[in-house]
Amino acid sequence: MRSAKGQFQAPAGHLLGPIFDPPMPLAPFATHPADSRGRYYPENESATRTCYSRDRDRIIHSSAFRRLKHKTQVFVQHEGDYYRTRLTHSIEVAQLARSLARSFAVDEDLAETVALAHDLGHTPFGHSGEEALNAVTGDIGGFDHNAHALRLVTKLEHRYADFDGLNLTWETLEGVVKHNGPLFDALPAPIASFDQRWSLDLRSWPGLEAQIAALADDIAYINHDIDDGLRAGLFEVSDLIQAPLAGAHAQAVKARYGELELSRFIGELIRTLMSALTDDVRGETGRRLAGARPPSAAAIRQHAGALAGFSDAMLRDVRALKGFLYERMYRHARVMGPMEEAKKVVTGLFEALVARPELLPPDWQAQCAQGSDSATRRVVRDYIAGMTDNYALDEYRRILSK
Repeated sequence: MRSAKGQFQAPAGHLLGPIFDPPMPLAPFATHPADSRGRYYPENESATRTCYSRDRDRIIHSSAFRRLKHKTQVFVQHEGDYYRTRLTHSIEVAQLARSLARSFAVDEDLAETVALAHDLGHTPFGHSGEEALNAVTGDIGGFDHNAHALRLVTKLEHRYADFDGLNLTWETLEGVVKHNGPLFDALPAPIASFDQRWSLDLRSWPGLEAQIAALADDIAYINHDIDDGLRAGLFEVSDLIQAPLAGAHAQAVKARYGELELSRFIGELIRTLMSALTDDVRGETGRRLAGARPPSAAAIRQHAGALAGFSDAMLRDVRALKGFLYERMYRHARVMGPMEEAKKVVTGLFEALVARPELLPPDWQAQCAQGSDSATRRVVRDYIAGMTDNYALDEYRRILSK
């Protein structure tokens, strides 16, 4: 039955309230689902979901997304199950992206989709794993996690009988590849190859939804790395008080509450710091939109620069805070030691599997048998990139002990 507002409601006396809310009208400059450039392989769209909500669902149900559960964000897996993984990070980014998208009446599903997909291409062991895999594959183009994410969703995921990949919309693929901005020279081979088949307009900015997802990524990892760093004892509250940007918020929490148990202190700190960052994005992006007055999503893409962003003052503070985290957390001995070992694991696995591709699972072996030595190296690169931390360690022990 319908209420006076047109919402579907449970029958009178039922405990449930409204179960359907009509979507909020989108701004003219939003990426409208009805105007999507479609999918590489044409499909009939759903009667109950927009094309971008279908993309989101396909990503959530993908093998690559599930594997993020056991891929390192900062700490390797054996450090403990409390700290963030790529999966929990992606969920936090998606929540922030959806909230920011709502602020500007742009497509929340698309912003959430890009956020959920933005880390799909990462190797095991975080940036150390990527550095190692890039180093051993220089002769075949190296490794880039954004390029690998595109390869995953257009080639390596095998869920459908009619095509490889997830057959995502053009706008989602654009966001996966360009959420950090336009791409110009020295394109990774997977991006250049796909762009020849279906141009992603690499030299333009993406839609506002993808720009928002990139900012949500920054906001999420700054806050959760402070959280994880404090809980892990990599730095103390007294250290953080001296840090750019976060220090003022830490001092304000202590001034208001005095001494707090660590969990409560972190909760109050993150709440105020995250609010400051998101409020700044809302204010600065609103000012840019008011000045540019883009009439369409196409105008967002054709604009000379990003229309979503931090203010200049906040951007300086964010960069300074990242510098603090780089020195106190990312370069900490407790992080660097395991990561150096992780590089040895990735390098050793790659060399062993290239030399003995018969050690690969049968479906990966079959791909090697079809090509040259370069093809084998690409297959092994893709195989290792998809590993979780735990699986990479297990495979290293299994293969290198033979």
